[in-house]
Amino acid sequence: MAIPERFSNLPEYAFPRLRALLSGIEPGLKHGESPTVLTIGEPRHAMPDFVAEVMAANIGGFAKYPPNEGTPGLLSAIGDWLGSRYGLDVAPDRIMALNGTREGLFNAALALCPERKNGGRPAILIPNPFYQVYAVAAAAVQAEPVFVPAMPETGNLPDYASLAPEVLDRTAIAYLCSPANPQGAIADRDYLEQLIALADRHDFLVFADECYSEIWREAPPPGALAVATAMGLADRVVIFNSLSKRSNLPGLRSGFVAGSAANIAQIRRLRAYAGAPLSLPAQAVSEAAWRDEAHVAVSRDLYRQKYAIADRVLGNVPGYRPIQGGFFLWLPVADGEDAARTLWAQAGIQVLPGAYLSREVGGHNPGKGFIRVALVADAEQTETALRRLRAVLYDGTTDGEG
Repeated sequence: MAIPERFSNLPEYAFPRLRALLSGIEPGLKHGESPTVLTIGEPRHAMPDFVAEVMAANIGGFAKYPPNEGTPGLLSAIGDWLGSRYGLDVAPDRIMALNGTREGLFNAALALCPERKNGGRPAILIPNPFYQVYAVAAAAVQAEPVFVPAMPETGNLPDYASLAPEVLDRTAIAYLCSPANPQGAIADRDYLEQLIALADRHDFLVFADECYSEIWREAPPPGALAVATAMGLADRVVIFNSLSKRSNLPGLRSGFVAGSAANIAQIRRLRAYAGAPLSLPAQAVSEAAWRDEAHVAVSRDLYRQKYAIADRVLGNVPGYRPIQGGFFLWLPVADGEDAARTLWAQAGIQVLPGAYLSREVGGHNPGKGFIRVALVADAEQTETALRRLRAVLYDGTTDGEG
């Protein structure tokens, strides 16, 4: 049976690749120790206290079909949050609830990427390294994926303006993640203004993945839709956010997409045919979560404690860059796969090779010389793991005292 060629060049997903890489290697653990898994971005801070109560109060909603775009209460809560967080006035018809941001980041490309752009195959710009759904979305719409390095030399953000004008003129969508996964960099207002102006000049959309927006070191990151609105270019930006990281609810699978009324209408239209709306109990919990900031502040302070631990333990490692937002360390190593194997064998610590989050372009994979470390464990476990990581990878010992 024939299979679609458009997906034939997708590499194995990161986590199956990691399992294969570590297969057959016994973890280096002392008696009584357990492995430390710092690979997946799954928050382990406490869920908000009200989750169970709200879910129970709305349990009867499982017997009903939910509205596809989101309940009025949930859309209102998201709109109010956008107002308090960014000073935006976003009507409900400019918002749609999602089963987490990954669904939206994929389906929005299906809804908004044209078959042709300026007489040619459309291009979709992707930072490299990147969240892997961006590339799958480009493949699904048969656009040309253009992987743009996001390296220390560019502030760990993609320099889309450096692309040739003929590529930019074919561009339909540019993905951006800020705070960035995996590097923890933040796109400041100047960066966003330049990108949005570039999008307007070359007639493309910016898909802003902002799911780490509420985890930051010093100041809240600017929002792409807020910047675009101030420029009078709100129709150039579509934003995506979720409760997974903000509220420590990755299993709720609850997020949203927001943008201009015209863009959201197209996304809603497609989702009416092919989407999977959130259950009513999940939407009720989501509404409560977007209306509460206390639990977000508590969780953010816990991440700041771990930022300080990372700075203290690794701050003098050559090439170390402090996290500005999100919860991933992007650590320089000679080779990410070798480092991952060594850490597992000598310290029982799992990290993700950076190459698994990147694509090779021109013979170079910009993630090859890095590992991603998720700071999702508690402060004590984080400090222990980072000290052992430093000892193994940077000090050449295994005692964890380096």
